Amino acid sequence: MTTDATEERVLAAIRERREQVNDAIEEELPLAEPERLYEASRYLLKAGGKRLRPTVSLLAAEAIADVPPLSVDYRQFPALDGDAVDVMAGAVSIEVIQSFTLIHDDIMDDDALRRGVPSVHEAYDVDTAILAGDTLYSTAFEIMAGTGAAPENGLEAMRMLANTCTRICEGQALDVEFERRRDVLPEEYIDMVESKTAVLYGDAAATPAVLLDAADEVVDSLYRYGIHSGTAFQIQDDVLDLTVPSAKLGKQRGSDLVENKETLITLHARQQGVDVDDLVDADDAESLTDEAVSEAVETLHEAGSIDYARGKARELVDESKADLDILPDNEARSLLEDTAEYLISRGY
Repeated sequence: MTTDATEERVLAAIRERREQVNDAIEEELPLAEPERLYEASRYLLKAGGKRLRPTVSLLAAEAIADVPPLSVDYRQFPALDGDAVDVMAGAVSIEVIQSFTLIHDDIMDDDALRRGVPSVHEAYDVDTAILAGDTLYSTAFEIMAGTGAAPENGLEAMRMLANTCTRICEGQALDVEFERRRDVLPEEYIDMVESKTAVLYGDAAATPAVLLDAADEVVDSLYRYGIHSGTAFQIQDDVLDLTVPSAKLGKQRGSDLVENKETLITLHARQQGVDVDDLVDADDAESLTDEAVSEAVETLHEAGSIDYARGKARELVDESKADLDILPDNEARSLLEDTAEYLISRGY
C-alpha cells in the first residue's frame, strides 16, 4: 500500500471515530462554575486535534474483541468475561490527559500557539491555564473510574494512568535538564521521549486490554506497540519542527533550535561536529526567520542528521508492528499497523 493510501485509510478511521469521541468529551466535560475555568479547560479540546490517541484506544478494543470496526457501541463494549465496558470513557480520559500536558507544556515553553490558535495561557492567563490543566488532570481519573469494568481491571487502569502521568512529568523534567547539557546521549534522549510522549500512546493502546480483561501478554504487547510508535511519533515531530511551514505546523518553525531543545537530530549533528548552538541567530521564536531556519536545516541535512532521525523512526515503527502479532489478524489490527506507519509519514 502506498504512503498516500495508508494515510487516507488512517485519516478515514480517525474521522469515523472523531465525532463519537468529541461527543463523549462534551458529555464527560460539561461546562460548570466557575465558567472561565471550565471554558479554559475545554479550550484546546474544542480547538481540534486529530484524536489519534483515542482512535488507537478504540481500534485496540476492536482488535482484542475481534469484531468489525465500528460494529459495537463503545459505551457498551463486550469484555472478554461477558460484561459491558465503556471503552470510550477510557479513550477520552487519555485525550484529557493529553490536553492537560499540552497546556502546561506551552506555559513552560512560553509557546504562543497551539493547534493554530493562541495557547491557553495566551487566550486566558497563566494562572487560569495552570488551573485548567490541573482540572483536566483530576477529571481524567474521574472519567476512567466510570468505565464499568470489573473492579480489579478498573483499578489497574487507574494505576496505569497514574503511572503514565508520573512518567510524563519525569520526561518533561529530563527535557528541561537536557536544555542545560551538551553531553546528552542518543539513548538518554530516547528514554526521555518514552517518558514524556510515548507512555501516553502505550497507555492508550493497553488500557482497553486491561478494561476488557485481556491476558497480561496482550496488555504488555499493546503497551510496547504504543511505546515504539509513540517514540517514532515524537522523532517525526522533531523532524516536522524543522521541515514544515509555520502556518501548517501551528507554531513557529524551528522553535526547538531557539529553545535549545535537544533532539535526535541535534544530538547526531553534534556527533558530526556541527555547532548546533550557533545554527540560528535569534533570541526567541518570534524573532526567528524562515530564512535562518532554512539555512540551519540545510546544515543538518548535509550532516545526515535528519535522515538519521527518520531512519530511527522507521526502525521503531517496524518494532511496533511486530508487537501486534499477538492480536487476531483482523481489520482493526491492520488499521493499528497503518496508524504506526502514518505517525512517521504525516506532514510531508
